[in-house]
Amino acid sequence: MSSPDPRSNPDDFCYRHPDRQSFVLCQRCLRTICHECQTPMPVGVICPECLGEQKKEQRATNVRRMPKRIMRRASGDRPVATYAILIVTVALFLVGLIPGIGGEVRGFLAFNSIFTFPGHPFYPLEPWRIVTAIFVHSGIWHVALNMLALWALGRSLEPLLGRGRFLALYLLSAVGGSALVALLAPGVTVVGASGAVWGLLGAMLIIGRNLGVNVFPILVLLGINLVISFLPGAGISWQAHIGGGLVGLLIGWIFSRTRAVRQQRTQILLLSGVGVLLLALIFGVAPIVYG
Repeated sequence: MSSPDPRSNPDDFCYRHPDRQSFVLCQRCLRTICHECQTPMPVGVICPECLGEQKKEQRATNVRRMPKRIMRRASGDRPVATYAILIVTVALFLVGLIPGIGGEVRGFLAFNSIFTFPGHPFYPLEPWRIVTAIFVHSGIWHVALNMLALWALGRSLEPLLGRGRFLALYLLSAVGGSALVALLAPGVTVVGASGAVWGLLGAMLIIGRNLGVNVFPILVLLGINLVISFLPGAGISWQAHIGGGLVGLLIGWIFSRTRAVRQQRTQILLLSGVGVLLLALIFGVAPIVYG
């Protein structure tokens, strides 16, 4: 039986704030709660503890109802392709350190436009070099800086784009770097993932701009890298950097303009067109230079 003085009845005081009198009950646990502890619901109010339990129940229900396809996508946010590229690149670099084998590995995978001319009398046609050059490097700092950039960019871009699009971006950027080397520096041998990494930077710039992200740090990074590429004695192929970066900008634009599901075929056709155009450029330059 309640006391005539409400202040002497503990049931008329908030269970979380005993000094605050209230006559409102949580609709789930029926405990007294003050105004600060009340969360309005369609019918009545509930206390913070019941609200937390209700949210947990709602999340569990949503997971059970979530289509398997969406669940697979949500659980596939790990940048697996980024890690795979990084592991392969570092492994090949370590193999390249083995005396008597390392030089042959780099020589077999490095890019030189002379290997893209089918009719050359002394050099065989070895088209794989257009891409494989990104997996070999000239030194520890070369591979370390490129892999650090790949790790930093890939962790953001791959979950955003998906593994297939990310791989297409990385490989097409590599081909773009080889294409500009073949066009502006024929006969020069190049190695390294710089062109592909610059492609990631270029795509990140366009995609970030479309998402409303501050892209100024990316512009600064591109500017610093570009200046370093032109320093005397740097030994860096600025052609590969710029070629990969330009292709990355183009692919980033394609991705940003073909985001809808109904545009997936258009996206694939445009990416295929970029690849065909780059290959045509590489194999079209070789006969002119070496023919």
